[in-house]
Amino acid sequence: MTFKYNNVYLNETSTVTGPVEKDGPLKGYFDKTYEDMYFGEKSFELGEVKLVKDALVLLLRKSGLLKNEIDLVVGGDLLNQIIASTYGTSGVGNSFIGVYGACSSSVLGMIIAANFIEGEFINNAIVEVSSHNSSSEKQFRNPVEYGAPKQDSCTFTSTGAAACLLSNERSNVRVDCATLGKIVDYEQSNVNDMGRVMAPAVYETLKSHFEETGRKPDYYDLILSGDLGKFGKEIIVDYMRTNGYDLENYNDCGVMLYDLEKQKEVRAGGSGPVCSALVSYGYIFEQLKKKKLNKVLVVATGALFSPTSIHQGQDINSIAHAISLEAI
Repeated sequence: MTFKYNNVYLNETSTVTGPVEKDGPLKGYFDKTYEDMYFGEKSFELGEVKLVKDALVLLLRKSGLLKNEIDLVVGGDLLNQIIASTYGTSGVGNSFIGVYGACSSSVLGMIIAANFIEGEFINNAIVEVSSHNSSSEKQFRNPVEYGAPKQDSCTFTSTGAAACLLSNERSNVRVDCATLGKIVDYEQSNVNDMGRVMAPAVYETLKSHFEETGRKPDYYDLILSGDLGKFGKEIIVDYMRTNGYDLENYNDCGVMLYDLEKQKEVRAGGSGPVCSALVSYGYIFEQLKKKKLNKVLVVATGALFSPTSIHQGQDINSIAHAISLEAI
């Protein structure tokens, strides 16, 4: 399902990261970085809440808006009951919607906010997402203190928080359209190979987007997937080529966020809700403002599973949502 927008703009963004992201190739595009994984708090989970609060403070400061001038906040993360978002956004905005799209939450949140703005129900909205490598590993796989070995196909849950302000106030970046994805099950169950799990969802969403808009891949200067990593990136290129689409203008946020040669700890690349948001709200937003890029399609990806479903041997479902951003 694709939505066309006529009066939705991306006005401002903010990005906060941990130490690994700070050492990556996009470090110059982050607003704030930290040297440790606790961020001055007593636990990883509280540290993630701190990241969300930081991102919101920075966004409000950059936009010149007050907390009570925000009509809606849409937030999501990976923690149970999305507690990083609920605790981190408390006191900001007049309404809140919590979303769980896993690693696709940033674009899902933008779509929800854009629909409210285009429908003239609200004037503005903040979308925020976060993730934390240590809190995610503890919840979904093994606590990092266990020192469990990782496969080369593993992606590295990114640590950080990112927020953006959407509104009906004209700016130099417009939200052009968006395509909601559907749940996809290609009978994959390896929690250590998320690129293979999520690549089919990217294919399904891109196929729907091109069919429903009548566009071809070369309409965009850049097409970005969320966090497939280097192996998932290869898979989606092959998928698309086999079905008649050449993605010569394609990259993956999980590959862009880190130096895969030097930062060996990230293995196949980045993942987590904040992975695609750090790239798109940081680097991509700046490129659009400067008109070094004019049309970008961001396809955030998510693996829809829980620790319980994995332990019970169920398949990992996946989903992808796409949003088109244009410089004006």
